[in-house]
Amino acid sequence: MRGSGKIVGLILIFFGLAAFGITAVWALAEMASANSALTAGGAALALALVFFLVTAPTAGVGAYLLVKGRHESAQLAEVDKQRQLLNIVLSRGQVNMSDLVLELGSSTDQVKAWIYDLVGKGLFSGYINWNDGILYSRQAGSIRETKKCPNCGGQMQFGGKGVITCPYCGTDVFLAT
Repeated sequence: MRGSGKIVGLILIFFGLAAFGITAVWALAEMASANSALTAGGAALALALVFFLVTAPTAGVGAYLLVKGRHESAQLAEVDKQRQLLNIVLSRGQVNMSDLVLELGSSTDQVKAWIYDLVGKGLFSGYINWNDGILYSRQAGSIRETKKCPNCGGQMQFGGKGVITCPYCGTDVFLAT
């Protein structure tokens, strides 16, 4: 379940602090009692034991889970954006980069990074004409053999893993591995 690490972390932090608070209230009430055998040293020892044996470990684990849960939520949000990007491009066949930026609520550089990440994972093939800013979803098998640019027809050169760049028009062709 999404966000469960954050919830468990908050519960553990609350439990640890509640245990310390209850112990502190008990110690103060016991010392204020007229016929109490609890001394200030005994109350301090009880508070120290509860703090080091209950509060610190549970609150520490809770803080760790809270931070880790936030980090996982951020990663899952990015995966959701990449999934949304992939769905938009595959369903439409072609889309303007400006439309992608607006629909995803991010920057051009972030959308570009997501595209290259999807290509690197072998999840997307197609091409983009950077001059026109249009991203095309296309099976790139024929482009892989001919190495001809789908935009201008020029011979292309490999530009990196899964990417062929046209030296004439600057179009990047993304080839799923």
